[in-house]
Amino acid sequence: MGRYPTERVSVFDIFKIGVGPSSSHTMGPWQAARRFVKTVREACGGRMLTTVRRIEAHLYGSLAKTGQGHGTDVAVVLGLEGRDPETEDVAFIAEAAAPIRRRCSIALAGCLQSFNCTEPIASGCIEFDYERDILFHRDRVLDYHPNALELVAELADGSEVRRTYFSIGGGFVVEEGVDAASGPPISLPFPIDSAEAFLGYCRDQGASCSQIVRANMVAWHGEKTLREGLWRIADTMIECVWHGVRASEMLPGGLGVHRRAPRLARMLLGDRLPESPGELVEAVSRQARRVSEAGGGFEQVTRWISCFALAVNEQNAGFGRVVTAPTNGAAGVMPAVLLYYRCFVAGADRDGMERFLLVAADIGSLFKKGATISAAMGGCQAEIGVSSAMAAAGLAEVSGGSPEQVMQAAEIAMEHHLGLTCDPVGGLVQIPCIERNTMGAIKAVTAANIALAGDPAEAIVSLDRVIDTMWDTALDMSSRYKETGEGGLAAHIPINVVEC
Repeated sequence: MGRYPTERVSVFDIFKIGVGPSSSHTMGPWQAARRFVKTVREACGGRMLTTVRRIEAHLYGSLAKTGQGHGTDVAVVLGLEGRDPETEDVAFIAEAAAPIRRRCSIALAGCLQSFNCTEPIASGCIEFDYERDILFHRDRVLDYHPNALELVAELADGSEVRRTYFSIGGGFVVEEGVDAASGPPISLPFPIDSAEAFLGYCRDQGASCSQIVRANMVAWHGEKTLREGLWRIADTMIECVWHGVRASEMLPGGLGVHRRAPRLARMLLGDRLPESPGELVEAVSRQARRVSEAGGGFEQVTRWISCFALAVNEQNAGFGRVVTAPTNGAAGVMPAVLLYYRCFVAGADRDGMERFLLVAADIGSLFKKGATISAAMGGCQAEIGVSSAMAAAGLAEVSGGSPEQVMQAAEIAMEHHLGLTCDPVGGLVQIPCIERNTMGAIKAVTAANIALAGDPAEAIVSLDRVIDTMWDTALDMSSRYKETGEGGLAAHIPINVVEC
């Protein structure tokens, strides 16, 4: 299997709150830059303003080839300025680079009380030439991972602080020379390193999948922190859908992509759209009950699932606030299936939503540890495929599935995403990424239904074997189909990579 089969991964590692359009090309470099500033601050005893003369950012591989379309350059400068992707005003992000370009300076984190300086080389800033100091090395790929970022700080005494980071998918960042699985030891009652081990715990304890994961997460975070965190994730997902169905503007980037979620929501609800996320949930739930009582609803259900997924990934493409699940490019699948459960499945409740997220997160961690959740490493099977498997497992859990059926649902969903390429047109997370989230969500529901209606004892393929297969497929796949913009649709719809 993959590189870190015994790595401990929390539900809050899989589900991170941040901004679009890419967890690997935006959130990862953003966090790497924040980490680098901390390293520089320690190296110069906190006196960055008088010690640091210049900072350079070098982007390699996929980060260089599709970085401008994914906003990697913007993410790096925001990270150097100490901004937090979880709390940053999303209305500001798309235009954040303009004042830095204009004044040719950057406010390193902790150097400036107000980030809104507009004067050239303002007090609290160091010189920063956007065109000179952010370099895109499109012809060079570093060995460890295709998403590589090297940051260099030149100090007043002529010395340098230099660090290389790899954005390995889902917002996870690894520093060169530092073991990705290292960190403080975490003792869990049920350390899960494979689907087989997961099932073993369930059988030995006579427990459901969610009970096993909850026991681990309570041991890690405590009950209060866990529940509050799960609801923050769920609320952010639902808020993202709500914002997405109410938006109206064309997506940035120059492809001329129009948002479709608002139009679809109006088709389903009428011209008056809900005024709050809670109102949206209630409006869809009422409609679902009416349709169910009338004895129909397939078309309505599939349209709503598509609408939910489109809304999230249109927000993601527009630098909106999303939850990695397990990545930004696949962020729409989980909310779409979670809202399908909440609005269309009888008996859905808050406890069920928590169980859904817990099981989905642990399935995501199995793919991260045993294969990859990075499209630059494994193609889109690593993003949409993994998210579909996560959502299928979560839905099977809350629909009364046995642990074996939960694992089978995840396996079925991934089996039918194997080999899916990542070929973003124009280097943007728009075509075909947005629509692929609708497909992943529908496949997740289908996979859960097949697993729930079947006998897992008759299954030929296990979840562990499909994870192995996905990893082998990732290794065999041409780099042209791994988020480079050099193959697939990206090659047949020749649009230049554009800046966000």
